[in-house]
Amino acid sequence: ILQNFEFIRAETVLISLGFSLIFLLGIAGNSLVLAVLCRNGQLKTKTTNMFIFSLGVADLCFIVFCVPFQVTIYTLDQWVFGSVLCKAVHFLIFLTMYASIFTLSAVSVDRYLAICYPLRSRHTRTPKNALTSICLVWVLALVFSAPYLSYFSQMDLAGTLLCIPAWEPRPRIIMDMFTFIFGYLIPFLVLSLTYTRTVHYLWTSVDPVKDVSESRRSKWKVTKMIIVVAVLFCLCWLPHHLVVLFMWFGYFPLNHTTYILRIISHLVAYANSCLNPIVYALVSKHFRKGFRKAFSCSMKRREVNRIRVIPATNTVSSAETKASEEDSTAT
Repeated sequence: ILQNFEFIRAETVLISLGFSLIFLLGIAGNSLVLAVLCRNGQLKTKTTNMFIFSLGVADLCFIVFCVPFQVTIYTLDQWVFGSVLCKAVHFLIFLTMYASIFTLSAVSVDRYLAICYPLRSRHTRTPKNALTSICLVWVLALVFSAPYLSYFSQMDLAGTLLCIPAWEPRPRIIMDMFTFIFGYLIPFLVLSLTYTRTVHYLWTSVDPVKDVSESRRSKWKVTKMIIVVAVLFCLCWLPHHLVVLFMWFGYFPLNHTTYILRIISHLVAYANSCLNPIVYALVSKHFRKGFRKAFSCSMKRREVNRIRVIPATNTVSSAETKASEEDSTAT
């Protein structure tokens, strides 16, 4: 019994550390991305930046509103946040998931048009149309995730409050398959098709005009960054969907091993929300410059605050010295 207790305790600590790391990296990284996009002055003029901003908002909302509550499911014996948050947290998980994958699909189409049809798509790829697309993405995400407001409920099982699925098995199977098809499979096919055609076009087409080829190279750098982000999303969320599919259609007994697999699938899926800023920093020199500028501004503010504090301290010290000299003279 003592060995089992120690194993469970170590497991709880590791889960807490994993989710805490995701939370801290996600908050810092996505906040920095949004700050850089807002500071560079191109958020309202560059369609790709607008899509990246939408993606950053989705990731940040996921980190703030989902991760802290989700970790308690694996570390506490029961759900302690009430029935409203039980529904809201799971609704937000799927809302941000849909918003992320739909945004990645939209930006893949944007990249395809920008590279394969640069002149013809100039009137289509406008900031106004990008904003319309982003609004449509969030509306669709809201519609697709709305059923999850009733999918989960707080239930009392043998005196223990749990936040668990409340639907019957058959509607749950239909809903989970619906989520897999529209929240993963179809967007994955869209991403595969658009980026395959985009990469094929870049490799096979030759443009003799130097300026155009340089422009194409810069577009390819942006596209490469978005491709990496899209691939990471698909890889990170794949284990979660596989676990759900195996649970309904394969051999997935409820034991300690499968419990660990479910935890790992959730950790990997949630880690995706803190990976995008790392990708931007590694692939894009513009983001690297923005990150360095943000850090340098932060360091300068600290230096200015420190300089402002020092004279005040010296003034107080000199005043105290003068007062003590006056006292000694008077004596």
